[in-house]
Amino acid sequence: MTAPTTEGRGAGITEGRDAGITEGRDAGITGGRGAVITGIGVVAPNGFGTEDYWRATLDGRNGIGRITRFDPERYPARLAGEVRGFEPRRHLPSRLLPQTDHMTRLALVAADLALTDAGLDPAALPAYAAGVVTASASGGFEFGQRELEKLWSLGGEHVSAYQSFAWFYAVNTGQISIRHGLRGPSGVLVTEQAGGLDALAQARRHIRKGIPVVLSGGVDSALCPWGWIAQVANGRVATGEDPATAFRPFHRDAAGYVPGEGGAILVVEDAAAAATRGAAPLAVVAGYAATFDPPQDSGRPGTLRRAIEIALADAGAAAADVDVVFADAAGVPALDRAEADALAAVFGPRGTPVTAPKTMTGRLASGGAALDVATAALALRDGVIPPTVNVDAPALAHDLDLVTSARPARLRTALVVARGYGGFNAAVVLHHPTAAHRQGAAA
Repeated sequence: MTAPTTEGRGAGITEGRDAGITEGRDAGITGGRGAVITGIGVVAPNGFGTEDYWRATLDGRNGIGRITRFDPERYPARLAGEVRGFEPRRHLPSRLLPQTDHMTRLALVAADLALTDAGLDPAALPAYAAGVVTASASGGFEFGQRELEKLWSLGGEHVSAYQSFAWFYAVNTGQISIRHGLRGPSGVLVTEQAGGLDALAQARRHIRKGIPVVLSGGVDSALCPWGWIAQVANGRVATGEDPATAFRPFHRDAAGYVPGEGGAILVVEDAAAAATRGAAPLAVVAGYAATFDPPQDSGRPGTLRRAIEIALADAGAAAADVDVVFADAAGVPALDRAEADALAAVFGPRGTPVTAPKTMTGRLASGGAALDVATAALALRDGVIPPTVNVDAPALAHDLDLVTSARPARLRTALVVARGYGGFNAAVVLHHPTAAHRQGAAA
């Protein structure tokens, strides 16, 4: 499902100064252009809209269940995180429906929600002042399946002309851009689960180059037979039938992950421009790094730890500054072990609280890390760490301080970690706005 191409990665390793080691300190804190998140739009299996999702997450509401979008009986895996009850006609003009995949409809609504949350009217912006950078893992799979079925059964003259772009990786970027007249620099990142972080980093680059606003993040969906086969084929999808036990990352009985759909779109702004219009930032995008793992049979270690360390250096932060880690949480024992080892190497055993709210939604491909960033920003805003459900502390397979019920905390810095199928790693450091300004003053 994931093409081995990306936009904006330094040869797939890391990027920036010092021979490709870091991107550099967040210039919005130490003088220059900084990137802040001012709006969030969420469409998720356990909540539609940001605040509905956030309440559900703090309450531990599980959005995983048996697939309803098609009959899953003949497939080895039958659970998914679906965005249930979504009626696109209530949210989008009818002219868009024939030309959009289910995934794109969700993304368009998430973008609308994010702009409203930011109090930003795109029509009031100068031409070319705003761009769109999203992540995608599969493009419009459901649309593509439907049109291929027409091709096979009825002939080419029955295939929609919209198939030419509705399936494409960049379709969410394009449709959001057209809908809101956002003609600034735009693009798409294709790095599966890591894509949401990579897209956010690309948005930050555009901000640093002088673009005031970039919509970023990711929304994905491939819950159709064609997309389902592609996911099940990787051998990592959980086959359990109980939503309460199927997806249990870091658990001694972890047996794979549950796929899901949805994600988040974020309004990312130049800090000074946001302040000028009176927008209150939710979080500062302070640090980022990306690495790429060597082949599994190479005998060389993975590079997730390095991604975390470089992102911290990019943010000018030490490991002790991190108040919470939003884990990738693959649910695959070997991958869980690799992540737990990387976190222990950076923070020490049980060195900082770790959480994985995706146990309530499933892994959302390119939407997963974007949703984690949104969740981390909300956690910074409200001073509470959301829970990892369905994982009891006594049953943990690793020495982690895994948060299993909502935990109030003084949060100033959050780390979000993501890994994409095929070896992609990414890490983003977010600061609470007031904490970021204090850190910059001290520096």
